[in-house]
Amino acid sequence: MTAPHTGGCRCGAVRFEASAEPHHISYCHCGDCRRASGAPVSAFVGFLADQAALNGKSLKSYRNGPVERSFCGICGSPIAYTDKRLDNQIYFMLGAMDMPAYFKPTLHAYVREQLPFLHMPDDLPRHLKTSVPRPEEQRPDGRQS
Repeated sequence: MTAPHTGGCRCGAVRFEASAEPHHISYCHCGDCRRASGAPVSAFVGFLADQAALNGKSLKSYRNGPVERSFCGICGSPIAYTDKRLDNQIYFMLGAMDMPAYFKPTLHAYVREQLPFLHMPDDLPRHLKTSVPRPEEQRPDGRQS
């Protein structure tokens, strides 16, 4: 599949599009992503922000430290996150993509926080902390990575 890659929320009020291939596709097991998604693990598809467009009148966001998470204000679907420490990057929720099966994760991040009952028997690399280096290794919840 080639760009553009599209997606949106459950009710259709928020849509996004990326005009290039993703630079990052991963699972995240951190507690902050669990709380934001309501799922035991999250999956993200990362693009350069200047190659992506996100719009919708119901688009809302919540900032926690350097991380801002976008969601639909009507249906509540989580859409994306950005991190001030990661210049020109946006990470869309894999489940919000129109063709989610195309985006196969390549690694697991924050496996030290993986829930003990969650078993994902794959051969993907596992990072104890973040898989995307940040200038300061402080998490959105204020804890050190």
